[in-house]
Amino acid sequence: MLVVGLGNPGPEYSATRHNLGFLVVDELAVRAGSPPFRKKFHGELADARVGTLALTLLKPLTYMNESGRSVQAAVTFFKLSLDEVVVVHDEIDLPFGEIRLKSGGGDAGNRGVRSVAAQLGSPDFTRIRVGVGKPPPGFRGSGADFVLQGFAPAERAELATLVARAADAAELIGVRGLAAAMNEIHRSKLPS
Repeated sequence: MLVVGLGNPGPEYSATRHNLGFLVVDELAVRAGSPPFRKKFHGELADARVGTLALTLLKPLTYMNESGRSVQAAVTFFKLSLDEVVVVHDEIDLPFGEIRLKSGGGDAGNRGVRSVAAQLGSPDFTRIRVGVGKPPPGFRGSGADFVLQGFAPAERAELATLVARAADAAELIGVRGLAAAMNEIHRSKLPS
């Protein structure tokens, strides 16, 4: 299974909402004993084993809008089917802390998801949608401006738990399949 975390390269983006996908892939790498990432497919790639689950982890370094180039290169090289591809991304249409899983569908304005669907020729891959919420009232700027900002202090306090839950979702998909993972993840909420 290929787990792709969407984000933007560089230290200026590392702590932004838009880099949640990178954070989840990094969490999976830590759980696998921190295998080394190597430059490949216009991104950083690592082979990981979490328990009995073998994963290939990918962080595209093409910037969000061009993520599909990296994903398509990896999918072609490994000869993967769409149901073996899991893309983890931030989701502005979900409240902060909510995680939703799905296969296929639209991109909800996420240009990284749009790029992946365009490059793969289909939107029918699995997504782990990690909620970052909508901009607060009075926010000056677009949704894109909002996701390129850092987390609010209250969100930072919950961030490690949110990232761990999203990594759990990836593991569940790999071990038990999407339907079972959806049943479990969609019932759980971030502790309040």
